[in-house]
Amino acid sequence: MARVETSSSRPFHIIIFGASGFTGQYVVEEVARTISEGPSGTLRWAVAGRSKAKLEKVLEQAAGALSKPELRTVDIIVSDVKEPDSLAAMCKQAVIVLNCVGPYRFYGEPVVKACVENGAHCLDISGEPQFLEGMQLNYHSQAAEKGVYIVGSCGFDSIPADMGVLYTRDQFKGTLTAVESFLTASAGPEGASIHDGTWQSAIYGVADGASLRSLRRKFNYQPLPVAGAKIKRRSALFFSNELQQYAVPFMGTDPSVVKRTQRFLAEQEQETPVQYGAYVGVGGVGNIIKMLVAGIMFMLLIKFNFGRNLLIKYPEFFSFGFFTKAGPTRSQMKDSSFQFAFYGEGYTEGKDPSQGKPDGKIRTLVQGPEAGYVATPIAMVQAALTILNEPKALPKTGGVYTPGAAFGKTTLIDRLHKHGIQFSVK
Repeated sequence: MARVETSSSRPFHIIIFGASGFTGQYVVEEVARTISEGPSGTLRWAVAGRSKAKLEKVLEQAAGALSKPELRTVDIIVSDVKEPDSLAAMCKQAVIVLNCVGPYRFYGEPVVKACVENGAHCLDISGEPQFLEGMQLNYHSQAAEKGVYIVGSCGFDSIPADMGVLYTRDQFKGTLTAVESFLTASAGPEGASIHDGTWQSAIYGVADGASLRSLRRKFNYQPLPVAGAKIKRRSALFFSNELQQYAVPFMGTDPSVVKRTQRFLAEQEQETPVQYGAYVGVGGVGNIIKMLVAGIMFMLLIKFNFGRNLLIKYPEFFSFGFFTKAGPTRSQMKDSSFQFAFYGEGYTEGKDPSQGKPDGKIRTLVQGPEAGYVATPIAMVQAALTILNEPKALPKTGGVYTPGAAFGKTTLIDRLHKHGIQFSVK
């Protein structure tokens, strides 16, 4: 069973590593809001990073934003991802490390390694498939031996999608065999933007496509069995009747995370795997033209080092202002929201999935606030609280897991629902 108690040598339930980063500061605020949800109604926590002054500033800002002056006295741990001894010292003090230091391609593995070696669970918010799958390949066995849970993509990538598929499966009366998700986002009068850290992750992720395929071959996976009709892949750009707007395949980590969860359920729980396709609405013709121009520039430049450097240096120019070094304002975040619509099909109760066509359909929704810096901290913190409060509902052994594999038998969906990420059947 997962370690969830603090001790004199391990005094903190949660340490937020990278707390002074753009996303980390909002994770700090979310932890501060949920102290009463910790084990026995309390939560012992600290912030960590390489600059004590920046961490003090983040705590000062959080104290002001939440009108909680006591936040100024939260413990601070100085730790640098490039200094293994300082990482080890941090991990020894935590039950769970919330790793907010990206891009994970460069900075993720040292944290995972330190957590595994020093007995701390670790959650991250990575949207980089190569990092996530590389950690599973390299550390799953060690984490299992240590009883440590390493759960990646615990933010907007990919808790809404992964848990949304499981929710759709559980609401379907029968055997669900396929799901397509359609993501849409809305913004207020000031528009929306995303901090360029996510842009950098996308650059490295696309550039590493060949090495990701090589990595996956090392798992030596057998193809998952297909129940019912094989899901049809949509074209690169199509008009979605579901959304009544144009849509494209979702380029994030959701498809790979969901597939890893379904493989875990098929191999470890002997459940029928659900096929999955992910798409995102892009609006009308004007947005399509912008997307095509940005996409052509992106794909041309990403092939060369100087091109990648240009993309990283000028995110606003190459993304038409969508990715910025400043990130969104609090006003922009307040007015933004997301929605996933899941369209599932399968065989109703009493029907044999090996015979005939699927005869049942279901539509579910996952809706929430601004995705990157409101929903992501909520998802990450509720995942951590789930580990602390429901250790018996986690997989039997430690290891490197997806959110769906780790939390499929917990009340994480109910916890998310109470905090504004809502799951419903339509």
